[in-house]
This record gives sequence, C-alpha cells and structure tokens, in this order.
Amino acid sequence: MYMDKELARSGYGNASVSARLDRLPPTRYFRGLVARIAVGGWFEFYELFMAAYVSLGLIHSGLYRATTAGLFDINGFASFLGSFFAGMFIGTVALGGITDRYGRRAVFTAAMVIYSIATFIAAFQTSPEALDGWRFIAGAGIGVQLLTVDTYISELTPYKTRGRYMAFSILVILTSVPVVAVLAYALVPQTVLGLEGWRWVMIIGSAGAIAIWFVRRGLPESPRWLESKGRHAEAHAIVDAIEARVVGETGRPLSAPQADADAHAPAANRQKGSWGEMWKGRYLPRTIMLSLFNFCQTFGVYGFGSWVPVLLFSKGITLTHSLLYTMVIAFATPLGALGAMTCAERLERKWQLVGCALVVAVAGVLFGQAREPAMILLCGCAVTIANNWLIGIFHTYQAELYPTRIRARAVGFVFSWSRVSSIFVGFWVAALLKQSGVTAVFVLISSAMLVIVVMVSVLGPKTNGVRLEELSQ
Repeated sequence: MYMDKELARSGYGNASVSARLDRLPPTRYFRGLVARIAVGGWFEFYELFMAAYVSLGLIHSGLYRATTAGLFDINGFASFLGSFFAGMFIGTVALGGITDRYGRRAVFTAAMVIYSIATFIAAFQTSPEALDGWRFIAGAGIGVQLLTVDTYISELTPYKTRGRYMAFSILVILTSVPVVAVLAYALVPQTVLGLEGWRWVMIIGSAGAIAIWFVRRGLPESPRWLESKGRHAEAHAIVDAIEARVVGETGRPLSAPQADADAHAPAANRQKGSWGEMWKGRYLPRTIMLSLFNFCQTFGVYGFGSWVPVLLFSKGITLTHSLLYTMVIAFATPLGALGAMTCAERLERKWQLVGCALVVAVAGVLFGQAREPAMILLCGCAVTIANNWLIGIFHTYQAELYPTRIRARAVGFVFSWSRVSSIFVGFWVAALLKQSGVTAVFVLISSAMLVIVVMVSVLGPKTNGVRLEELSQ
C-alpha cells in the first residue's frame, strides 16, 4: 500500500545514520517513541519530587527532624535528601560511562529496575540509617537513568524538532509531580493496612520495575550510538524501520539525505571518545558553563521543590494546609514543560534558561516574604513553572553540546555537579531555616540563579536548528 523498506531507503548512498534521521519529518511515531522513553523518566521524577511530599510524614513519624544539628546529621530530614543525591552523584559520575559502552536501551532498562527495587525495600525501613542506605542505591539507579533518557531521545530525534521532542518528554515526565502530590495529600496523614501513608507513596513509586517490561518492547537501540561503535549494518537496519514507519504514516516519499563521505569509514579510522576530550577546544567552555549551571540549578529546583511543605510549615501554616498549598503549587508543574515545548524551537534555548533563572530569583524572594495564601500560591506557582521550564530546556541543551562518542559520559560529568550541590543544599537550607528563617533560604536560591544568568549568557552557545554533528565539529 505504501512504499516498502527499499523505497524508504531511496537516496541512502553514502549518507550517515545522522543524515538519514535528521531529514525525517515530525510524526506520531516519533512522539510515541519519546513518550515511551519518558515513562522511564516519569518514575524517576516521581522519586525525585516524592521527598518533598512525604517530608512532613517522615518528620511527624519521628524518623527525622526538620532542622539539622550539624552537617551530615543523620537524624535531620536533610540526610534523607542527601543520601539520595549522593547516590545520584555515583550514578552519574562512576556509572555514567556504561551507557556509552553498553548502549542506551540496555542501560535504560537496567537502571529503572534497580531504582524501583531499592525504593520498594526502602519503604519498609524503620531507621534513618537503613532508609538512607536504600535511598542511596535508588539514587544511583536514577543517576544513570536520567542522563540515559536525555541521550537516548536526543539521538533518536531529528535536529529540527529535537528541542520540541525533549520538551514533550519533560511534559510527560512532570505529570508525575501532581500525581505524587495528590497521593501524598491523601495518604501521608493516614495509616493504611498498618503502614504509614508515606510508605505507601514510596511503594507506588516502585511500580516502574513492572512498567519497564511493557515500555521496552519495540524500543530501538540508538542508531547513532551503534554507528559510533562501527556497527553500521545494525544502525542502518534500525533507520530502515524508522523510515518505513514515517513513510507509512505520511504517505509521502522522503527527501534524499545529505551525503556523508565518512559515513561508512571503518571504526578504527573514526575518532574515539575519551574523558579528556570534554576539556579541549570548544568543549572546555561548555564543560565549565554546564558544570556551574548544574551546580547552581539544584538550589532552585530542589532547594525549593524538596522543601516547600517544610518551608510553609515553618511559617506557622498547619500540616494539612501546608500539604494542600503544596499540592496546588504542584499542579502548575506541567505548565513549565508546556512553555518549554511551545518555545523550544521558537526562542533560542540559552536565553530561555537565562529568563527562567531570573524568574526563580525574583519570585523566590517574594515567596519567602509572602504571608497571604493568594501571594504564597502565586509566587510558588511562578517559581514552579520557571523551574520546570528550565528543566524542559536544559535537558535538551546539555545533551546537544557534545558528540555521540562522549555524550553520555560528558553529560554525566557535568550533570554530576547538580548531585554534588544537592547533597549539601538540603543541609544548607536546614541550617539557614533554623538560624535566619525562610527569607534567608530564598536569598541563597536567588544568588545561585544569578550565577546561572551570567554563565549561560557569557559561555553558552546557540543551538537552535543546528545538527548534533555540526555542534560537535
């Protein structure tokens, strides 16, 4: 009925896998692929933001205190956050290179299973030490998964719609935030079947291990990764299938791909990636900029997102109303991803990052001073939308600044700085909250956002509408 595989490959010639993929139009097939990969990210972000919504339950149960007696106090809520982010640091730095070695699909599957099992076990722990230990293991799995999802999507999608597809994936992923907020609002104050409500919130989050067996079926390996490993036949076979699906959906022939002289060069003659490559040439300022960006962005994303109920409770708002306000603010989360998806290819991505950081800086300070419910919700929603708009853009941005041969490794390294800061942010927030109050917490967050504004403005390259291969030449 439609063109068969051979016709779909017309114009193949010496074209590389990248050239063939980059000429493909946007289709439902690509949206379906991205949505399925995003399901893995959905459970990751459920786990990431769950801490905020179970915080009051953990504190009320006596397992943790809201403030901390000192740095790395195991009995403070900050240790619950810090152990998880320490695991994420190990996952992104020590284990990040395995996705460049073993492939995107296999690592995507394994990481999801590991963190789901660890989260399930963590839900039944009765001491801070044991709970933090299993949270550390879950964090390691998620650390690998986060950078794998970014890399996977950036390599499967055409360059002209790369930003929009990545933002779409973040939109799917961020729907997990209002879901976990509603579950926490309903369950945390309750005891169900003899288990405290916060434990049920964690158990539900561990369902990713079941979902992955349905999601992974039909997901192709990254053809760009296969090509970088010299496995050209497998790479082109996958692109054959993708092209056939696109032609079948559109009913139109594909344009000829741009010829690439070294598309079929022997693997031995192709440049091999190394850890040191990210510190050379055009990659050096990118590595510096992204490292500082990632170190600072967690002050806004997790310094706010993971502490909203506690910050509200510290203002004298009741536990029930703190959870209610937090749930309402959480429903603004997908709006940030919608904004990112709408503007991903229309506005230069680096300037969107700058704008989001400025909004977080200003609205955050106002949130810290707000006392009226309307002002609390308005400023809280503004910070939430800007934070998640920033997430929707920067996951695209950092993945497109490095070549395929080192992409996962380099993204893992720069992203690991967000895990380093996340380990300490919780303790710093707890200390400031104890000594100086809520306003001081947001002065810290705003200062970090201003660092992002300067670094991205000065060192961030423009990427909209540029092929991955051109960005990395």
